[in-house]
Amino acid sequence: MTGHQQTRAAERTGRPPLTERRKAETRLEVARAAVHLFLAKGVADTSVEEIAALAGISARTLWRYFPSKESCVMPLLVSGIEQTAARLRSGRGDQGLVDLVGIVASGHAETPEAAAEMLNLVKLTRTDPGLRAVWLEAHREAEPAFAEALAHRAGLAEPDLATAIQAAMLNGALRVAVEHHAFSAETPASLAAAIAEALTIAARGLPA
Repeated sequence: MTGHQQTRAAERTGRPPLTERRKAETRLEVARAAVHLFLAKGVADTSVEEIAALAGISARTLWRYFPSKESCVMPLLVSGIEQTAARLRSGRGDQGLVDLVGIVASGHAETPEAAAEMLNLVKLTRTDPGLRAVWLEAHREAEPAFAEALAHRAGLAEPDLATAIQAAMLNGALRVAVEHHAFSAETPASLAAAIAEALTIAARGLPA
């Protein structure tokens, strides 16, 4: 099948072309390799060459995808953001707080192993400036995605001030919940529970 035929087939099925899917898969493979090495050796003691080797690609290819070794983890962070935005878009505009909390928290009901790996990665963002910058950049990119999803739920053509503020609140609550769960020993039993609690607190608003 030619590249043009792949694109036409993808358009019919709603899936990205094979080459684009392969690129996305490669980026995720690199991200998982980077997380594994960062947790095993530390960020400073992990080289780009080691990440590339574990992912099964050359260092030169890795540099085509990522500007730094720390940025290699971005696909895993973005994947969670995209899943949350998709869940928000699928909701109805008449759903209340309880439904919204359930929709968002359900996106973080990962396997214990995956959740532990992500939380350990977030722990590293507390002490490594490069990873911290990537973590904050992922959440900066999340906010307009959440705003668009909330606008869609509300039947709006584009985000207004209310949905923009709601997206900022949601984004901040998610980030703080994950960080608190990763950094603190006194946390709810699961990441999903921590996120549900944070969203409920945020929905109460500022004290009178």
